[in-house]
Parts: sequence; C-alpha cells; structure tokens
Amino acid sequence: MPEVLRVDSENPDEKIIAHAASMITRGELVAFPTETVYGLGADALDAEAVAKIFAAKGRPAWNPVIAHVADAEAARALCTHWPESAERLAEAFWPGPLSIVLPKRTIVPDIATAGHNAVAVRVPAHPVALALLRAAGRPIAAPSANRFTRVSPTTAAHVVESLGDRVSLVIDGGPCDVGIESTVVDLASPTPTVLRPGAITREQLEAVLQHQVAELVHRVRSHDESVEGQRAPGMADRHYSPRADVWLFDPSQREEIVAALASLQATDASSVVVALLLNDTMRVGATGHVVRMPNEPRGYARELYAALHAADARGATIVAVERPPDTAPWRAIRDRLARAAR
Repeated sequence: MPEVLRVDSENPDEKIIAHAASMITRGELVAFPTETVYGLGADALDAEAVAKIFAAKGRPAWNPVIAHVADAEAARALCTHWPESAERLAEAFWPGPLSIVLPKRTIVPDIATAGHNAVAVRVPAHPVALALLRAAGRPIAAPSANRFTRVSPTTAAHVVESLGDRVSLVIDGGPCDVGIESTVVDLASPTPTVLRPGAITREQLEAVLQHQVAELVHRVRSHDESVEGQRAPGMADRHYSPRADVWLFDPSQREEIVAALASLQATDASSVVVALLLNDTMRVGATGHVVRMPNEPRGYARELYAALHAADARGATIVAVERPPDTAPWRAIRDRLARAAR
C-alpha cells in the first residue's frame, strides 16, 4: 500500500508538502487533492515520469493529461501563444475548475498531449495542490488518481482502493469540494470549444469572452486504441464507471424501472441494487439501497462519485440513477452519468 499522509486542507504541513515535492522532482507519482477530484501527479515536463501515470492508470496513449500550474505566468510558460481570451478566462476563473487548451512549447513532452501540439493547463483552487505546485517549482501532470474508465476519486481512500501501490504517496486533504473534473475549453481552435463540461458552464464562458462558445458532442470509443490522440482528457464515451451496471431513467420511467428491477431480483437473488434518487423513494427490493441525492447541481456533483464508490463497496450489481434536469447547471453531471452508463 502507498504511504498516506494526512494534512490540513487549508494549511498543509510544510514538511509533508516538501517531502511530496521532492518525490515529484525525482520522477515519482504523488496523489493529491484538488477542488475537483484527487489527481495522480508527476512532473509534467519529464516524459518518463508522465509515462508512469499512464502505466499506473492503464491509460491509453491517445488520452492526454492536464498540466497543473501555480499561476497564470506558469501557464503562459508552457504555451507558444497566450491570446486575450485566455487572459480573460484566467482572470475570471483561476484558480478554479477550468482547463484551457493552447498551443504548447516544445518543453512539454508529446506523451503528455497525446502527440498534439496543444496542452491543457489549469491553476487548481485547492491549498494543498497550490502548495505542492509552488514547492515543486514544476508543472504537475495530474489526471484523476484512479484506473482508467473507473470512478474518479474524491477522497484519499478512493485513491488507495483504486491504485494501491501503483502510487508512491497519497496526500490526504479530505474530500474534494467540487467533486467532478474541470471544464476543458479549447482556445487553440478558431472557435472556443468546450471539450469537456464541468462546474464552469458554457454560458459562463460566453459571458466572460463576449463570444459564442461551441460544445463538442462527439465522443471517442474508449476501446478504440487506433484513434488519433485527443485534445483533452475525459473525451472517451465510457468513463467514470462503477463496477456495477448503471441504469439511467427519467422520472416518467420510474414504474418501468421498478418492474425491471423486481424481475431481475426474482431471477437472481444475489443481485444488489443501489438507487440514486432526486425525489422521494422507490421500491428496490430486500437487497436494495436508496440514496437520496442533493436536488441542486453543486451538492449533487460533490456527492456523485462518493455515492458510486459506496455502491461498489456494497457489491452493487445495478446502480439505478434518476436523471437530473436537462438544464445548463446540470450539463456536466448528465455528461458524467451518461458515460458511466455506457
């Protein structure tokens, strides 16, 4: 098992941060909290260290990683071009859950960008992450600290359960506040484009840029290893998935889902059902468990991955999830659920 060191999330121990930073500079893997999810960190400018991330996660080479940096100046140092649109977004949303894709300098290894000439950069809004970045003095590549396609970790325990000794050190800074991965916006293309939705919505980006922002709807089949490298992480069609099958249903389909679950349990008494609901309750049988989810997007996002991890811990075979509303504030959550169900 990895070394796990607990820190105060607001005022992390300087000795622990220095220890973690020295491991990063030596090319080792360190998992640490951000406001979104726990990241699996390595020196973003060290190709061999970044390769260790891919090996630990079982991550395909076509899936790039985000370079986390301490401030906008450090982000600019990784990019050949820093347009006014990037400056506006950095001023409005950094530190925070927004990753910006821009043309990369040659110091960023191709393995980090899946062979593309653009890199995703982000300044995280978590005291532990910022302290580690400053102590290391290097950009840190840090995709979610879990096996590829599985549920992202929002606690240190999730990291240990998923990666075990594939990671050298886990910094435990408590649960993550945002709970889902950052919004990724591509500014290296003629039209700003959201490649992955997150807590910062397309509408918020448009308000800052005073310009229309496109949103990518095409996803890459996660089993297709022949696909060309993608411009951003989180673009595979199957992702964020628990071991159980995920059944999504609209409120109008509730009785249909109840009947299907009853039929399943009648034919397989060993089946375990977990239902994630927004409204009242639902019949899930003797082996079922109902989780009442927050009915507002921020709270739901914060608890979603923890609920899916808990379903796995219960040995769930089916996770039945009531779809949230089809509105802008829920867009990122609906995206994660849709791909967890594929």
